Amino acid sequence: MSTPGRRPKDVRTASVSSAAESTAAESTAESTAEPTAESTAEPTAESTAESMAESVAESTAESTGLSRPASTNAANPPSTEPSEAAGRGGLNRGLALLVAGAFFMEILDGTVIAPAAPAIAADLGVAAVDINVAITAYLLTLAVLIPISGWMADRFGARRVFMAAIAIFTLASAGCALATSLPMLTSTRILQGVGGAMMVPVGRLVVLRTTAKVDLIRAIAFLTWPALIAPVIAPAVGGVLSTYASWRWIFVINLPLGIAGLFLAARLVPDVRAESKPRLDWRGFVLTALGISALLVGMENIGMGPSNWSVVATGLALAAVFLSTSVVYLLHVARPLLDLRILRIASFRVTAGGGSLYRLVISAIPFLLPLFFQVGFGWTSAQAGVVIIALFAGNVGIKPATTPLMRRFGIRPVLLVAVGASSICLVIMALLRASTPLIVILAALALSGIFRSVGFSAYNSVAFADVEPERMTQANTLLSTVQELAAGLGVAVGALLLRLGDPVAAALGLPDSAAAPFRVAFVLLAVLMLVPGVEALLMPRSIGSGVTGRA
Repeated sequence: MSTPGRRPKDVRTASVSSAAESTAAESTAESTAEPTAESTAEPTAESTAESMAESVAESTAESTGLSRPASTNAANPPSTEPSEAAGRGGLNRGLALLVAGAFFMEILDGTVIAPAAPAIAADLGVAAVDINVAITAYLLTLAVLIPISGWMADRFGARRVFMAAIAIFTLASAGCALATSLPMLTSTRILQGVGGAMMVPVGRLVVLRTTAKVDLIRAIAFLTWPALIAPVIAPAVGGVLSTYASWRWIFVINLPLGIAGLFLAARLVPDVRAESKPRLDWRGFVLTALGISALLVGMENIGMGPSNWSVVATGLALAAVFLSTSVVYLLHVARPLLDLRILRIASFRVTAGGGSLYRLVISAIPFLLPLFFQVGFGWTSAQAGVVIIALFAGNVGIKPATTPLMRRFGIRPVLLVAVGASSICLVIMALLRASTPLIVILAALALSGIFRSVGFSAYNSVAFADVEPERMTQANTLLSTVQELAAGLGVAVGALLLRLGDPVAAALGLPDSAAAPFRVAFVLLAVLMLVPGVEALLMPRSIGSGVTGRA
């Protein structure tokens, strides 16, 4: 059994097949938090995350040999321990806390920039809305690379990949702090995304693979709370640092954390890897990556002026070609990077389709609100960041009630209310003014956070309701990727609607003010929300009954 003061022996597993096995319904910050937080708040809850986690743990133990002595290399003689890192049937808290810390750092960096956007824009000489590309690029890089993180751990060993990921993330943070232009900031943010995409999934994989099934829920609880806490404090951290110090400190604070993480990883992370070298679907990866990159380039140049329309047309055309080709390829290859055939399952398709659009719209709100308060209301970054906490406080506060709500009323009614109320909250945001009482603003944001959380929980619960256990890994990989894409594109769509807000406001005869484009953007997002609303209305009343216990 290892101790924090000793490096654990290598644990060679028979197969570390996919990053999805490490996520256990924790594909994004939000999707991680919802079902798992509910299961920890209500131990008897038959939540999706809990059942998935147990299913993953059981299949993982059987397929990897964690239930029997692990084979080792010559330098490390065979051990009779099921897992050197975790101990006999126990949870390695040091390892779990290390991965949780990495998770916290990744989520913080995904959300901390928005309140500081005006300060960053002023320093780099660009418009505040243009800073969205630095956020979107980070999130889309996560989406592209998460599916191959499991292969990386198999191929090169979990300890090596995890440490390399922390090093890349830390160095990229230093690059972000030193950025002198938006392209430089975006490039270093992409590099941060590379580190983040390897750091968290591989870390979760190690925790789940070296934890006995009986302790799995405790392990997931360790990995869940960063997803709940980081979004709550990130707006305040970004706003306060950019107001009273410098926006560059947002990235500087990662440096000591990264160095400490490297030191602890060398001592705590076992070298989980596959004995045989797995094959990666390189064609699927390249086609998907090129398609997403072209889509981002095309969307980012919409609204930039007539001279950019050629870039827009080229980017969107290439995106259509690459993404269409990747869909055809993924549907016909035997072992695809992403198994799109799972979309034939109706309940899964609901979350991957309408649920992703819901996530896209919701993800635009934390980007637009800080800009709205600063550009439209004249607030400081610190003021905007502190007020945004109400959004995520509502998100966290409702967690213990989401499972009882779904059990009492069923998933379809809960989704209808969540989607409809979220749309109404967007309209309310469009009506806010600088003279609106602060308590009203806080209430509107808290309500939006509440319905955001309820909607995410319902979608995440129904996603795997009808997925067969043997297809759970592929389903979770696909959903992880789709949800990350939705989050990244949500920021891009929010920026796009904001750029279109000026001409739309002028055409509608709205008063010429700095807040007008934001009002238009919020209303257009509310209109987009009607699509998942109609889908929820058309759902069978019994959808998800298997996970709610309702007949």
